[in-house]
Amino acid sequence: MAWWHSAVAYQIYPRSFADSNGDGIGDLRGIINHLDYLSQLGIDVLWLAPVYSSPMVDNGYDIADYCDVDPLFGTLADLDELISGLHARGIRLVMDLVVNHTSDQHPWFIESRNPASPKRDWYIWRPARRGHEPGTPQAEPSNAGSAFGGPGWEYDPASGEYYLHLFSRHQPDLNWENPEVRAEIYQMMRWWVDRGVDGFRMDVINLISKTYPPQDGPVGPDGLCYDAALVANGPRMHEFLKEMNREVGISERELFTVGEMGNVDAGLVRSYTAEQSAELGMVFTFEHVLLDQASALKWDLAELKLSRLKKTLASYQYGLADEGWNALYLENHDQPRSVSRFGDDSPQFRVASAKTVATTLHLLKGTPFVYQGQELGMTNAGFTSVEQYQDVDSLSFYQQAVSAGLPAETALVALSVKSRDNARTPMQWDADSQAGFTTGFPWLPVNPNHVQINVATELSDPDSVLSHYRKLIELRHNLVVVQQGRFELLLPEDEQLFCFTRSLGSERLVVVANWSSNPVDLPSELQFAADAELLLGTHSDAELGLAAWESRVYRLA
Repeated sequence: MAWWHSAVAYQIYPRSFADSNGDGIGDLRGIINHLDYLSQLGIDVLWLAPVYSSPMVDNGYDIADYCDVDPLFGTLADLDELISGLHARGIRLVMDLVVNHTSDQHPWFIESRNPASPKRDWYIWRPARRGHEPGTPQAEPSNAGSAFGGPGWEYDPASGEYYLHLFSRHQPDLNWENPEVRAEIYQMMRWWVDRGVDGFRMDVINLISKTYPPQDGPVGPDGLCYDAALVANGPRMHEFLKEMNREVGISERELFTVGEMGNVDAGLVRSYTAEQSAELGMVFTFEHVLLDQASALKWDLAELKLSRLKKTLASYQYGLADEGWNALYLENHDQPRSVSRFGDDSPQFRVASAKTVATTLHLLKGTPFVYQGQELGMTNAGFTSVEQYQDVDSLSFYQQAVSAGLPAETALVALSVKSRDNARTPMQWDADSQAGFTTGFPWLPVNPNHVQINVATELSDPDSVLSHYRKLIELRHNLVVVQQGRFELLLPEDEQLFCFTRSLGSERLVVVANWSSNPVDLPSELQFAADAELLLGTHSDAELGLAAWESRVYRLA
């Protein structure tokens, strides 16, 4: 077992966690002030989203200096104090590693704009398409689209060439084919590890190896190609990850690593995370969070069927049963709130559904990730006006959708369901006017339901969502069968029940969960004898059937 096989990780989005100086933006000092809360929750790892120097076009994922803290969040001394405070409480710190791209304000890119510079080849510069005048329509080197909308190539009039950006035009992609780039990145990673960082969450890491020359692909409604297969998992991907592992000492130092990867399946994840591969510890996959998407357009909403979700999650449980490792998540800074997406966030069922969704995830095999506020059952933002949104991706979608003729009301509905800002509203600490997040005016509006949903209320309630999360974390720490037991899915086609077993030697757990707002009868094979031990349940009375959003974890005699 690696040490993270029994661990639970917690993600903090610093801008929204806690503001210590009243400027309305969360900061490192705010996190330091709440370290005892994290310790009481029982987590083992803290994943800190970017706090590096940045113009904040993409809220810190556009980095201008990898080795400094943005004044918005504090100082390097604050970060050192955070690391020390976490380690004193037995919690390890994982930093976000964003090395597919930098900010266009990074000194490397500023120098790269000069065609005569030695750093020109640190980024991906290409001339216009043959037969086209640079800067004219369809002159881009390929028809690649940006994840944030529009072409993936930006024309630079000063040099007459285009640079690749798979995200915002302010986030130019680094050229990983250049060994100088890789050496600089590995040196930076070692610098952070020597400073006390215990690992890295690697942003869109399987985009670093690209297929050359750039190729056209099938076009979408806007005439651009969004086929991730053309830009992900390139021919040198394994080579680059092995080199990174070796040069940084990832395996040798037992560093925590999780790579964010789209366009993968269980077999590919296994190849990246198998111990003998010496590449990554685990992978964030996307397949299960794309099931409510009807097309390649992320805002094209579709009904989420429980049977499809079970099948998808099970494919990774089976595919990584004997080698490799799963990263378990349902929400993060890029995904809407899980109780609103997978559960029922109405006042009647919010608490029960938040608990049941959590129980299901935490009893799977892998390392569970809790996103700030998820342990409270925080819900989607409920924004009704485009002016309330800050996310560059959401605003880009809205502008393009309305320009293409989509009714504004329809676009707003899609944003209310899928916008990344749903997860970025301030952490709800108490019932005060700004939820205890700030004494000033918050950068993003506080959810009005913070009066009912907040840390202060839930800490003292033994039946709260927060109390349930603490029990789930304790269960993982105490039971080896939760950490290592084999998974078997039961009733795969049932659209109400999510049931499975975890087995290790003679020990066997059974999870029965009603993922619906209606009561359901348990089939006879799941009506356990009186000597089955109920380890954890969401409701006080264990009847033969399950109430709406009820779940139970049994240990069989």
